[in-house]
Amino acid sequence: MAAAKIDFVKGDGLVPVIVQDYGTREVLMVAYMNKQAWNKTVKTGKAHYYSRSRRGLWFKGEESGHFQVVKNIFIDCDADTVLLQVRQIGGAACHEGYKSCFFRKKAKKDWKVVAKKVFDPREVYKK
Repeated sequence: MAAAKIDFVKGDGLVPVIVQDYGTREVLMVAYMNKQAWNKTVKTGKAHYYSRSRRGLWFKGEESGHFQVVKNIFIDCDADTVLLQVRQIGGAACHEGYKSCFFRKKAKKDWKVVAKKVFDPREVYKK
């Protein structure tokens, strides 16, 4: 699929990306891509995103070593959202050390952590 097929215009140059574990179908994270990130992802077979906080290209796993190898790519009916099915290298997609970024579940009045950490972020991100 060419980048021209994805509607980057609607989101001011960005499209949301749902990232799903290829084997379990668990949602690991949500990120954004611009055309550059899309092209790098397609070319390398490893997930690249656009970091809104850093305002630039972000190669997932560059610091942590927890890369995402792309197995399948889907686009939604409006051509403005991408679904990546990935093989998560290192066991965790979340920078807080969890397999999925969705590790908190709404409890009665608060949020409850419902997963165990795969790694200690202080050990991985030595800043």
